[in-house]
Amino acid sequence: MAKTIKGAGIFLAQFASDEAPFNTLEAITKWASELGYGGVQIPTFDARLFNLQQAAESKDYCDEIKGICKDAGVQITELSTHLQGQLVAVNPAYDTQFDAFAPREVHGNPKARQQWAVEQMKLAALASRNLDLDGSVSFTGSLAFPFVYPWPQRPEGLIDEAFTELAKRWKPILDVYEDNGVDIGFEIHPNEDVFDGITFEMFLDKLHGHQRCRINYDPSHFLLQQLDYLAFIDIYHERISAFHAKDAEFNPTGRQGVYSGFQNWTERAARFRSLGDGQVDFRGIFSKLAQYDYDRWAVLEWECCLKHPEDGAREGAPFIKDHIIRVTDKAFDDFAGGNNDQAMLRKTLGI
Repeated sequence: MAKTIKGAGIFLAQFASDEAPFNTLEAITKWASELGYGGVQIPTFDARLFNLQQAAESKDYCDEIKGICKDAGVQITELSTHLQGQLVAVNPAYDTQFDAFAPREVHGNPKARQQWAVEQMKLAALASRNLDLDGSVSFTGSLAFPFVYPWPQRPEGLIDEAFTELAKRWKPILDVYEDNGVDIGFEIHPNEDVFDGITFEMFLDKLHGHQRCRINYDPSHFLLQQLDYLAFIDIYHERISAFHAKDAEFNPTGRQGVYSGFQNWTERAARFRSLGDGQVDFRGIFSKLAQYDYDRWAVLEWECCLKHPEDGAREGAPFIKDHIIRVTDKAFDDFAGGNNDQAMLRKTLGI
């Protein structure tokens, strides 16, 4: 049976704030619905919108959350645990910066911070099940990314040890997701150990092909790395369980390229843009996903260095809807077919 992408959805993390209508789930879902979105991806790390602990422990609370969304005219696409997933594995180089993602009581204590993050990830599996969701989205975290460039020469076995440890930390988490029938779509992203196809394969190999280890496909990160993001779908489509529709552009000069010279976002050669303002071939992406029967949500993730977020959100829903291909269940040449039997086939072949 033909399958069609769901959409448009919107990731609420970049829009949540202390100002109405972005400070409560009731208000922000109504805002999203009025813009034409049919789905919302909820950040589990924003207490203004969602209580992860309560969602993991209470089906009644989850029914209330679903009711709020239904009343607004939207569905929940996935729960996001990007910030907690990031903290499952942190190289000491980033300890100070990433403490900001965790409660104050674990600041300055990497082991306690990691334990908190692991527990958060497991709670998200239970919460997803209570919300009748089959998928979630997250980050892997990073032990090896400071060594992404092979100079100074990396000690023999360093990267293998990093991925062995990364899988060791994630395997028990993924087993909880397996027990609850929920996928984790890891966003393949710079400053994660899993930042391209090869590193995803390395991670998956260490996990012995764990079925709940999936991909949150985001072409913006691939364009900025100059990776073939359409061929990526051909290779990994069976593992793609979520889709962030986010645009980007790469404009190298004689002065800067992929690394963009430590410049701010507006001055970089590689930068994120609102949907339709960048260089990502979304016609090609939606065609590829339709070809491979992707039938989950297309979710806007807004991160633009120029455009106001509310303008990006307003333009995002019609952009996504315009690109979704309603997959046909008919072949264009069906009218020319006829009744076939073995005798006719053999006659046609002259045998």
